Amino acid sequence: MDLQALQRWYRQISEELEAVGEFWIRHSHDEKYGGFFTCLGQDGQVYDDLKYVWLEGRQVWMYSRLYRTVLKFRRPEVIEAARAGGEFLIRHACAAPGSQKCAFVLTRDGRPVKIQRTIFSECFYVLGLDELGRATGEPRYREAALKMMEAIVRWVQEDPSELGRPQLTGATPHDSMAVPMMLLNLVDQLSEGDAEAASRFAELGSWSAQRILRHVQRNGAAVLENVSEDGKELPGCMGRQQNPGHAIEAGWFLLRHARRQQDAGLISQAVEKFMKQPFRSGWDPEYGGLFAFQDVDGLCPTQLEWRMKLWWPHTEAMVAFLMGFAETRDSELLEMFDQVAKYAFDKFRDPEAGEWFGYLTQEGRVALSIKGGPFKGCFHVPRALHMCKEILELLISEAKSLNQE
Repeated sequence: MDLQALQRWYRQISEELEAVGEFWIRHSHDEKYGGFFTCLGQDGQVYDDLKYVWLEGRQVWMYSRLYRTVLKFRRPEVIEAARAGGEFLIRHACAAPGSQKCAFVLTRDGRPVKIQRTIFSECFYVLGLDELGRATGEPRYREAALKMMEAIVRWVQEDPSELGRPQLTGATPHDSMAVPMMLLNLVDQLSEGDAEAASRFAELGSWSAQRILRHVQRNGAAVLENVSEDGKELPGCMGRQQNPGHAIEAGWFLLRHARRQQDAGLISQAVEKFMKQPFRSGWDPEYGGLFAFQDVDGLCPTQLEWRMKLWWPHTEAMVAFLMGFAETRDSELLEMFDQVAKYAFDKFRDPEAGEWFGYLTQEGRVALSIKGGPFKGCFHVPRALHMCKEILELLISEAKSLNQE
């Protein structure tokens, strides 16, 4: 891909980032209670006012990051909305007094509706408040994030009882790749520009990376979503499950960690095993796009949406391939970026109402017209556009320098 092609993608992605950001600014702010509406129809109309804690945290992070790094979004309305979202989380996210356990769903005014026995609401609470603290310069937000991080690490590594999971004798103990992925992402966030936090969480980062690598199975030929607690393949549907988008996302998480550690071997594993391999096996040869789920033995997956094309695997692939190319200069990764970005812009983007559709049929037709819901909010699309924009800026600058020599 030549300089002109990089510049075309930069312009297109920059314009789309502005459009997507403005969609959420126009439609998602709850001016009465703070926080954000994420259940938005195609035109941005709110169809449900329930609030999902992990999406609230994600939008606080996204707004804070955009305010901090993109001049277009350095506006009072953006940081004030982020602050109102952060305050909503601090007031309402924890479902019971004295516990750090967060609700999964809240009413509009912050009363708990549902709790999940996982760590993900809490993880995005950390992500959002840490970034809000950086954007506002107010230490109390980052202090709240660190307090929650301590609880998460305790639940994962020492005592999970507060999560409320019953110990059932027939349940298969297993490790989900999502847990160390999320921890590695949090270590990356908390350590950015903070030597003290980087030192404090260095061991956790290495632990998380090694746990992710356990999911490379079949003599290196496949990344499996679940493995045994000692890193072995599991029997049954759970053991055979593959999620191409998740593997690719793990690839760029590992790549960022490997760069910090200056670990060339891990960089190679991140690119070859977690980016290229899942993309090749997960890409639909008939209609294009990444399958949502696969079975490593080629059996029919049990997830009802397995054939569908979801927005987030494609945005994660855009980030991963562009980041991988910037690190390795492997031209195949740039070709993969071009392939997946063209598909994503053609199929998911809504040029009329703004933002992206999230759920397509296998053939690439819109299956759900909503722009947000319990699982899709202001995160994967703008994060990918923002990160790709930053990487493209660097690549274009380098290419111009080389042309002048």
